[in-house]
Amino acid sequence: MHRKLFSTVFSIALLTATTAFAQGASQTVELTKIDVVQVANGYRAGKVIGESVVNDAKETVGKVDDIIIAADGKAAFVVLSVGGFLGVGSKYVALPYNSLKVVNDRLTMPGATKDALKTLPEFKYKSS
Repeated sequence: MHRKLFSTVFSIALLTATTAFAQGASQTVELTKIDVVQVANGYRAGKVIGESVVNDAKETVGKVDDIIIAADGKAAFVVLSVGGFLGVGSKYVALPYNSLKVVNDRLTMPGATKDALKTLPEFKYKSS
């Protein structure tokens, strides 16, 4: 019994020491309660990226290339690939994520047209 308890305490101490060493300086994390049901009913980025976006007339107006969270964490943007044919001649545009709506399990952008999206400034990814 004592040997098992010592082994467990030693393992926890070792894990704590390893974790503290690996993480460097201590940190404080603010915890916030969330509604896990609301989160579970949301849309995973991996499922949204690559999806076509249609307008009210069910015409495809673009394809989701990426979702970007602002550096301050307060806003989300969707990057759409618009124009072109089979990816050739297309450009990226960035829009507020909340401009997308889900209607009948399809991503829609009410009032959007291919031509209107093509007139938006081109979005370019920041080089690393």
